[in-house]
Amino acid sequence: MNVINVEQRTPDWFKARLGRLTGSYADDMLATIKSGEAAARRDLRMRLVCERLTGQTYEDTFMSAAMIRGVDLEPVAFAAYEALTGQIVQRVGFCAHSEIMAGCSPDGYFDDFQGLLSLKVPKTTTHIGYLRANRFPPEYVPQMLCELWITGAQTYDFLSFDDRLPLDLQTFHIRVQRNDAAVAEFETRALAFLDEVDRELEALEQLRRSRAA
Repeated sequence: MNVINVEQRTPDWFKARLGRLTGSYADDMLATIKSGEAAARRDLRMRLVCERLTGQTYEDTFMSAAMIRGVDLEPVAFAAYEALTGQIVQRVGFCAHSEIMAGCSPDGYFDDFQGLLSLKVPKTTTHIGYLRANRFPPEYVPQMLCELWITGAQTYDFLSFDDRLPLDLQTFHIRVQRNDAAVAEFETRALAFLDEVDRELEALEQLRRSRAA
């Protein structure tokens, strides 16, 4: 793993992610439908091809008001996590796989990447849903598996934070231990997907050569 120390959501961060499968889009890579290929998976594959061909990012950089609020409150959420757990967290820009076009951007890490932190500052209704369910949110399992795969971490902490609620309801925290079988299955599917990206790119390179002949 190569750690690239750039600030997240900056031009250098987008450049580091260029053409790579990342945790943010792991759910699209895993998307399935009854017949054929899911549109989200196909679109992700073609986006990565286009990024490698052009050297430009095609990620959606739009940020809604809720997303901006989440970014602004990240330092407060980090402080809430550290106060709750006593764990000191290091921030990281981008973690790139040393051999494969894949990577991830954990919100934080501790114990020399033995543990990872994922912070969310969601809508109040979503946060309450996490509190009521009292489990790791299933929609973030693909991202978690990707980050565990890339970093080799053994534990994964999830914290949801909402300062609009009464103090005793402002945080939801859950820790998940690494499941080697689940991570291995994710790796197998990720490698197959990235092979498809490579083959798509090679087909386009052949087309270029034939047009130049």
